[in-house]
Amino acid sequence: MSMAYEEYMRQLVQPMRDELVNAGFRELRTSEEVEQFMENVEGTTFVVVNSVCGCAAGLARPAATQAVLRSEKKPDHLVTVFAGQDKEATAKMREYFVGYAPSSPSMALLKGKEVVHFIPRDEIEFQSMEAVMENIMNAFEKHCD
Repeated sequence: MSMAYEEYMRQLVQPMRDELVNAGFRELRTSEEVEQFMENVEGTTFVVVNSVCGCAAGLARPAATQAVLRSEKKPDHLVTVFAGQDKEATAKMREYFVGYAPSSPSMALLKGKEVVHFIPRDEIEFQSMEAVMENIMNAFEKHCD
């Protein structure tokens, strides 16, 4: 790929990254960052597998950010990886989603390294933002202290 293409893509996705980062999510951009985070994590972690698709823009990211803002119970950690952009980081994070097929966008709530709630693309796409947000908030209520 040309450097011009890489720069274009970097600029194109930056607002998509910023939407989650500005809401308190930590970006994990390399497989090493994912591994270091996951090997030392304690408590609950909400992971958003970000994407450039329309359902990520109109549903997943807004639902995730609003759920975090509105929920009384919140996870201890908020992290994100970007499918199609940070490929190695996304692949490494998906190794922790045992039993779940790769899906983007998607969201996972983990206790330690164990997935306790997973929302694949087919539970995001064609739903209302409010329904996705409710799904997330119900998981927070059930699994977060």
